[in-house]
Amino acid sequence: MAIIKTEDKQKTIKERVSLQGVGLHTGKNVTLTFCPAPVNNGFSFKRVDLEGSPVIEADANYVTNTQRGTCLERNGVTIQTSEHVLAALVGQDIDNAIIELDASEPPIMDGSSKFFVEALEKAGTEEQDDFREAYVVSDVISYIDEDSGSEIIVMPSKEYQVTTMVDFGTKVLGTQNATLNKMSDFKEDISDSRTFSFLHELEMLLENGLIKGGDLNNAIVYVDKELSPETMNKLRIAFNKDSIAVKPNGILDNLTLHHPNEAARHKLLDVIGDLALVGTRIQGKVIANKPGHFINTQFAKKLSKIIKNERRNHVPQIDLNQEPLMDVMKIMEMLPHRQPFLLLDKVFELTDSGVIGMKNVTMNEEFFKGHFPGAPVMPGVLIVEAMAQTGGILVLSTVPDPENYLTFFMKIDKVKFKKKVVPGDTLIFKCDLITPIRRGICHMQGYAYANGVLCAEAELMAQISKVK
Repeated sequence: MAIIKTEDKQKTIKERVSLQGVGLHTGKNVTLTFCPAPVNNGFSFKRVDLEGSPVIEADANYVTNTQRGTCLERNGVTIQTSEHVLAALVGQDIDNAIIELDASEPPIMDGSSKFFVEALEKAGTEEQDDFREAYVVSDVISYIDEDSGSEIIVMPSKEYQVTTMVDFGTKVLGTQNATLNKMSDFKEDISDSRTFSFLHELEMLLENGLIKGGDLNNAIVYVDKELSPETMNKLRIAFNKDSIAVKPNGILDNLTLHHPNEAARHKLLDVIGDLALVGTRIQGKVIANKPGHFINTQFAKKLSKIIKNERRNHVPQIDLNQEPLMDVMKIMEMLPHRQPFLLLDKVFELTDSGVIGMKNVTMNEEFFKGHFPGAPVMPGVLIVEAMAQTGGILVLSTVPDPENYLTFFMKIDKVKFKKKVVPGDTLIFKCDLITPIRRGICHMQGYAYANGVLCAEAELMAQISKVK
């Protein structure tokens, strides 16, 4: 398994585009606006109806409830039923977007992703400056929910593919399968597949005051039990209809299936939307047996954790004998630091979004005289400083006259030390931008590896300032 930079550029939308509708569970009118987003933003929701317009990233670790859709929560702010919107973004091959909402739940529209896809097509897409990353699956990864018998696996494949298999054990809706071999077919094959419910679930939801925005145009209702006159009357009132009947195929009237296996296709849509919460593109084939929001998001959390560990432990493969991009003399032309405080010997890679540098730790370092003479250990703060100097190369490379600038720390966050660094170690530093450099401010994730093992990591923010 590996995280790779692909040859494809990231994409966002060209312009803002809005939709209005009603939330399925809240019944509230809501406006959703898709907005362009910078590189490496991913998908994020913005609650413009709340003070400060708080943002919730589409991240599996923020999932709190999956009872009737995937609910995200961060710092007390919630987003309900996120999956149909996220599936549309993935299906439209978009990497970065901000989804503004003036309520907690996106509009249900017709219960599918169709209208979100149409809005995104109207907005158009544009390529961005950085390349996409993808998680290439090389081994089978699985998650099983013993209680429900649901299982999801992902296996190696040349592209992202999804297969769903559903079996609800009812006569009206038997076993169904659906497969999407190419994400480019999402719009035509999957996007118009609507959410569905069984009559026995619907009765319970109505009694508990849920699905306030539901009507027969945004949910397929499979009738899996005898309809009593009392239930018929309740449904007629709830859906504001003069009469209600059951069609020969076992669904309530006033809507026609788009596909014979629409239920399985909608479950596939949900899987795509829920797995968007992984936050990294997946190159692999997903097979989901009896999927649901709980197992989908548990699987997304598992994948997210695996990818995070892979990213953290992915030691840059550098030939230390090769000609460096910058030696110590070139580094001193860019950085203002000098011995004994210059903690970077070579730079091997430098791109728009990342840098890789190296330091040989010798017994002659000044700090070993006092830390500690009998058992020399490189101070953690100096490992972080060396990381920052490596990042300084990245941010100073964006100006034509780096010798006229100084770099200052603004913030150090999430610092972790994993392993001691001692004389004789070779340190490799890798810094990648978390957000694009703006106004000389660089926000990056830094890693330090000692002899091929992660020894420290930190989020760093620094700003360059012109020498007066």
